[in-house]
Amino acid sequence: MIIRKLRLARGWSQEQLAEMSGVSTRTIQRIERGGKASLESLKCLAAVFESNITDLQKEPDMTQETLSAQDRAALAKVREWMGEEDIIDPSLTDEERDALEYVRDLKQFYMNLFSYLAVMVILLIINLLTGPGYLWVIWPALGWGIGVFFHALATFDAFNFFNKDWERRQVEKRLNRK
Repeated sequence: MIIRKLRLARGWSQEQLAEMSGVSTRTIQRIERGGKASLESLKCLAAVFESNITDLQKEPDMTQETLSAQDRAALAKVREWMGEEDIIDPSLTDEERDALEYVRDLKQFYMNLFSYLAVMVILLIINLLTGPGYLWVIWPALGWGIGVFFHALATFDAFNFFNKDWERRQVEKRLNRK
């Protein structure tokens, strides 16, 4: 990808870069798509770009600033299609990303709780209007209520057995890092 960025910065086509470097156009296309480059190809390209081989092997950070205009347009289209809240901005720090995920989880919990309360009120009214002698509404209230209860435990981190620290310990254990 860095090859493409350097090439475009100089205004060269793939064919021009191939001619100057002695590397085939097909090889340049493969490298620009993320394929592995041989040491010989990297030497030739480094000579043309007047840089080190190690600089050509570095992967650029995938932030909004390093994306091409075409990539930014595609990302905007995906955000529009999926809804902005479904995509976490890659330029956020880990702390900001965790906070955003927590707020989204909290929002989902409150939406679930509101839905539960609204539906249960409607079912209670139906129950009282059609047959007040038997309160069958307690069964769906109990079933859905258990789900809301466990959703609350997960959202408010009251049940800490399977949190991120547990995941980290399990990964370290699996990798024998203890």
